[in-house]
Amino acid sequence: MSEQFPQKGESAEHRVDEFDYELLEELIAQEPPAERGSSRMLVVDRATGAFRDDSFSGFAQHLRRGDLLVLNDSRVIPARLYARRTLRREREKPTGRIEVMLTEPAGQNQWRALVRPGRKIAIGERLVFPAPGGAIVLEAEVLERGQYGERLLEFSPVENSAGDFFAVLDQIGHTPLPPYIHRTDAASDRDRYQTVFAHERGSVAAPTAGLHFTPQMLDSLAACGVEIAHVTLHVGLGTFAPLRVERVDEVRLHRERYTISPAAADAINRAVAENRRIVAVGTTVVRTLEAAALASGSGPIKPHSAATDIFISPGFDFHLVRALLTNFHLPQSSLLMLVSAFACRERILAAYRHAIQERYRFFSYGDCMFVS
Repeated sequence: MSEQFPQKGESAEHRVDEFDYELLEELIAQEPPAERGSSRMLVVDRATGAFRDDSFSGFAQHLRRGDLLVLNDSRVIPARLYARRTLRREREKPTGRIEVMLTEPAGQNQWRALVRPGRKIAIGERLVFPAPGGAIVLEAEVLERGQYGERLLEFSPVENSAGDFFAVLDQIGHTPLPPYIHRTDAASDRDRYQTVFAHERGSVAAPTAGLHFTPQMLDSLAACGVEIAHVTLHVGLGTFAPLRVERVDEVRLHRERYTISPAAADAINRAVAENRRIVAVGTTVVRTLEAAALASGSGPIKPHSAATDIFISPGFDFHLVRALLTNFHLPQSSLLMLVSAFACRERILAAYRHAIQERYRFFSYGDCMFVS
């Protein structure tokens, strides 16, 4: 289908703690930059390991006419909710504030969620969700218990609640900021923790590499001859969950839903046939494209929807992606392993050390890195 890119002898025989680095907490971005698109950008040559400092405003200079830039158009939902406990026999007396973080849909009106504090939330218990004015607009029954506070919830609207489930979420939900952002969400996060091209709702965390783009930047790239395609991967919290194993080959990721549209499949297949570079915006796009490539075997990419738990670590052979824009990722995370697979662990960790020395801003609202 396309040429493969072996990773120069690396293998998956690594320990998770080999993907560690020390980061000052003050470098973790707590707010988005004052203006979208004003972030710094570290440019890394994956063939040589050379890197240099730049700014995202100069991103177009690193692309070529004919490049295919692939974006993840998933839209973040207001997935953090606050509930009160109530038992079936005491529905008139709801008590106790509970945080419910939706993680993924699991069927008709059902969602998997992280519940905190969850130790006493039993199967069969009901949670009620008030609107800002205090009226109960949503209820949920606990169907299953899982590890680390996971629950399977079945939601039901309350009489007189307006709109469908997502309309209720828009009314009572909060932006699901990551736990390393030590503040409550603000009204501005509804916009800034969302890409300007977000369309298909379903993510519970932002595809953060896309946060840097402005409409003007996208128009400028198109005018320069860069083709742009959209795929959808709904980001779940499993991508960011701590890895509770010691060896990389023991890592297992949660499944996430993705879609390759007919237009995206056509753009990808034409780029491959014409030997044009495919540039992924974010690790979610990498996972989508490489999962689709594996699903297609040796044939062209087909339009389809599926779920993937693809885990990319050193030793992985990339079939489609030839350049990557990405944010800086947490130590010992699957996302750092993916970037290390693309450009060699030692080179990426050296680039991270440089970024720390130069005081780049890290993680979701932070600066970015372009690897080609």
